[in-house]
Amino acid sequence: MASNYTKPVQALIDELGKLPGIGPKSAQRIAFHLLKLPADDANRLADAITRAKATVRFCERCFNIAEDALCHICADPQRDSTVLCVVEESRDIVAVEKTGEFRGRYHVLLGAMSPLEGIGPEQLKIRELVARLGPEGVEEVIVCTNPNTEGEVTAMYLARMLKPIGIRVTRLASGLPVGGDLEYADELTLGRALEGRRSIDT
Repeated sequence: MASNYTKPVQALIDELGKLPGIGPKSAQRIAFHLLKLPADDANRLADAITRAKATVRFCERCFNIAEDALCHICADPQRDSTVLCVVEESRDIVAVEKTGEFRGRYHVLLGAMSPLEGIGPEQLKIRELVARLGPEGVEEVIVCTNPNTEGEVTAMYLARMLKPIGIRVTRLASGLPVGGDLEYADELTLGRALEGRRSIDT
């Protein structure tokens, strides 16, 4: 079906529609909002995207977003290297850090296991997680994957894999809504869940 918009506008709508959580209607709305912006504002947005893509990368150790080889948390010698908090995405680190309850280090899986979408352990940063345990003297791994089906499957997989190695594997306590995302939990709820973490039974 032919588009009712000029090619540049349709291209903008198409690209916006590829973003997570943006449907066709939202893509149109955002596109027309951008077209109404003063040129300076639109250019600042474009520059911010270009600059972020050019300068931000993944931390070589934990796969958090970083500007240098190591992210600011991995580069901090005051952090406790014996406790590792495993999260799905970098944005989850921000949620945990807001609680003020955790002083260990992190490992970002860059996703969660989802057999239906063809995402297994090989597609995640699990091999890299295991490689860190010995050299960094890790004693406990706190699995902070989201409390949904994919997060639970990932947590169980990690527990089954790590326990024979002799690593204590814990999961956040109740208090987090099942089916929700970590990034949307308030600091108090997430802080209490972190304090009351429990061992994962395999």
